[in-house]
Amino acid sequence: MVISVVLIYIIRLFQIQILDTRYRNSADNNALYYRTVYPTRGVIYDRKGRMIVSNQPSFDVMVVMRNIKGLDTLGLCRSLGITRDFFESRMADIRNLGKNPGYSPYTEQIFMAQLSVSEVSDLRENLFRFNGFSITQRQQRKYSYEAAAHLLGDLGEVSRSEIENDSWYTQGDVIGKQGVEKYYESWLRGEKGTEILLKDAYGRIQGSYYDGEFDKAAIPGHNLNLGLDIELQMLGEKLMQHKIGSIVAIEPKTGEILCMVSSPTFNPSELSGRHRGEHYQELAARPDKPLLNRPIQGTYPPGSTFKTSQALTFLQEGIIDTHTQYPCNGGFVFRGLKVGCHAHSSPLSLNFAIATSCNGYFCWGYYYMIGASKYGTPQKALTVWKDYMVDMGFGYTLGVDLPGEARGMIPNSDYYDRHYNRSWNGLTTISNAIGQGEVTLTPLQIANLGATIANRGYYITPHVVRSVDGVEAPDSAYITRHYVDVDKENYEIVVQGMRQSVIDGTCRSANTRDYLVCGKTGTAQNRGNDHSVFMGFAPMDDPQIAIAVYVENGGFGAVYGVPIGALMMEQYINGGLSEASLRKVEDYSNRVIDYGEEER
Repeated sequence: MVISVVLIYIIRLFQIQILDTRYRNSADNNALYYRTVYPTRGVIYDRKGRMIVSNQPSFDVMVVMRNIKGLDTLGLCRSLGITRDFFESRMADIRNLGKNPGYSPYTEQIFMAQLSVSEVSDLRENLFRFNGFSITQRQQRKYSYEAAAHLLGDLGEVSRSEIENDSWYTQGDVIGKQGVEKYYESWLRGEKGTEILLKDAYGRIQGSYYDGEFDKAAIPGHNLNLGLDIELQMLGEKLMQHKIGSIVAIEPKTGEILCMVSSPTFNPSELSGRHRGEHYQELAARPDKPLLNRPIQGTYPPGSTFKTSQALTFLQEGIIDTHTQYPCNGGFVFRGLKVGCHAHSSPLSLNFAIATSCNGYFCWGYYYMIGASKYGTPQKALTVWKDYMVDMGFGYTLGVDLPGEARGMIPNSDYYDRHYNRSWNGLTTISNAIGQGEVTLTPLQIANLGATIANRGYYITPHVVRSVDGVEAPDSAYITRHYVDVDKENYEIVVQGMRQSVIDGTCRSANTRDYLVCGKTGTAQNRGNDHSVFMGFAPMDDPQIAIAVYVENGGFGAVYGVPIGALMMEQYINGGLSEASLRKVEDYSNRVIDYGEEER
């Protein structure tokens, strides 16, 4: 019996001391303090190597409740520039297990987070007076330019659900909330390190454990190189002052996003640091919705820019050819239905129809396609039509490397069957022909249409990041060509029509002697004033930039869309603007569109 009891004790002691790590960890924690070493977050550069997002020191004031002894509360408040009420409220929140589930009086808790050097300097000098309080250095984002807020995104304190979903985070950590910062969070954040310190019986730090032999160094985050041209971005934001809308520019050959303007915008620094929450609430309360990333989250009728996709579909399906002519006597008029159009000669062929943005021509083409006998029924014809639209990148998300992308709307036959009890035809859905009705796209999808036409039939998924640490973008989707099932010869026909539009059509103000521009205007109907839209690319035979401009309630496409698009293309292709163009920039940036409550 004695031997059995001894053996049981020996086995149990072996389990406790050798096999079960819980007790060893508990003993270590009484003698050792594991301090987290935060990694440097990755830096972000634009396409020309200009640093646009870096890091600056940030400090957290930490507190261990059981170590507070004889605290000079008023002295601490003066050092931090806070009130006694704030101090008491914050201490109560720390002890509240509902608000702070990880609370323990024996562990460090965050008293105040993300303080600047100036905000914490007085406390550092007097820290010896406040037992239980310490300062931990972290980092916060620093922005070199007051631009690209929606694209870059921001950092915010991690939520409880985010901690539960990823054990990398603990309370008080920051995480990407929007934009590139969110999408590439796992690349940017790096890996935390650990510094092991010795504690005495009173919990006071005595120094490094084994001179840091067992410390783990933090691994910095990866640096990102964007396709963004920050100068082009700033020009776009200036041109869109006092307006609601967006500009998206893409390099057709690579799919890299050159600029992504969402207006109204804000200074990205407003959502950095400990006042982020206050500024976020102020922005969220504004009726013009500055937090909405319109290039990828705004869905709009594409208007006449959509006619290029119709031309490609009709050509490929044999509904029309370059000699096909349709009448336009003030618009499409048939069986009591009229879709209006502006004055021009009639009948007309495809090239002139694109140049003049004729509604009648494309309504006739759509009507004949949906009613074509080779498809059997309007449902089957519309399915063929819809498949072309999806193939061109509409109706579903493109897959851009930013969170929150919207898909837009391309109606299918089931949609119309439900709404019209299967009794519908080409006349019922005629608005699809001119980018109105149920059809909606994002500005990114419109710009991608321009890039596809510029490439004569393929696109690479638009993306913001071109490389990580100088190495090609991590996702193969951003180097893969997506070919549209339309012959290259048909794309050449549409290119000629878009070129004609710039020479003597609706895009004349984009014409220049420096390079050949191809364009297409859009005037998208709206409950208030029409939206002004432009989609184009340049140079015609060696495309460097494809662009979409969308100005809400801006009127005809030629009023705002074309001149703004022309200035953006000149800036990118020439690397700057002429004196005459600089005067235009001042003119358009100072133009104010009055948005009433209904239009908002």
